[in-house]
Amino acid sequence: MKSLYAFAAAALLSASFAAHANDPKTAIAALEARLAKIGPAKVEGTDKAGDKTVGALFFGPRKINNNYDVVDEIKKSTGASATVFVKDGDDYVRVSTNVLTPEGKRGVGTTLARAKAYEAMNKGEKFCGEVDVLGTKFDACYHPIKDAGGKTIGLTYVGYKK
Repeated sequence: MKSLYAFAAAALLSASFAAHANDPKTAIAALEARLAKIGPAKVEGTDKAGDKTVGALFFGPRKINNNYDVVDEIKKSTGASATVFVKDGDDYVRVSTNVLTPEGKRGVGTTLARAKAYEAMNKGEKFCGEVDVLGTKFDACYHPIKDAGGKTIGLTYVGYKK
């Protein structure tokens, strides 16, 4: 009887994990929790992102531009690709990412495609659905990053290859 309970518990745990496996909503919640733990979001000064000069995005005292520890931790813990963008004029520019270009380099300095996720971000809304990220299809979620005044200053992204 004891082994039956152990089997049932293992089956429930496995089903629970499977429900969250490759779920961008779960992964983006983990990314946002990790960033929030560092501190509030703000843009202060400028920094390089690839060949662009953009706003320097901070969470608390930590500058996120060209800092990959958070996005790499999300990849390690959830298997999801992850990116943090900063708003730059009408664009959103990747400042921290584990998404690779076709050349195999981090996609830092590339911009968010002007599609459904872009439209949602400009309205300050969340977006989850299928997207094309640098030429690859993903099940993804995008959430706006807002400063203390409620202004959208960037966005977070997580996705799983289809």
